[in-house]
Amino acid sequence: MYILKTEHNFDSAHFLAGYEGKCGNIHGHRWKVEIEVQSETLVEEGQLEGMVVDFGDLKKDLKEVVDSYDHALIVQEKTMREETLNCLMQDGFKIIQVNFRPTAEQFSAFFFKEMKNRGYKVRRASVYETPTNCAVYEESEVN
Repeated sequence: MYILKTEHNFDSAHFLAGYEGKCGNIHGHRWKVEIEVQSETLVEEGQLEGMVVDFGDLKKDLKEVVDSYDHALIVQEKTMREETLNCLMQDGFKIIQVNFRPTAEQFSAFFFKEMKNRGYKVRRASVYETPTNCAVYEESEVN
């Protein structure tokens, strides 16, 4: 089994609605997203001979997905008053609403699926919200 791994970082703020503790308040992280792709075989001919995929393409695609969340406030849908959201957006803040609680666990599944939808045979997605705390998502079977 061949496995390639690349990573990209983004900075953003979020909060966990309904959480009783510090994470219920708006706070920021330097998130690190690692994606692993796999293949039983290597490309046999052409420019990609001897490779699983082009690292340049893999890095570019991950960067594209991850950078869209950079320097934003990530908010779970329906957890902030519409009036508050509108005021923040009117003042020029970048707000991204997601349909899941923005935890490292949920983000690991989200980034896994985003890269899979781009055609990669994703083995694992790891999301660090701090240098020492990481959540990992992998499916039982990789297609």
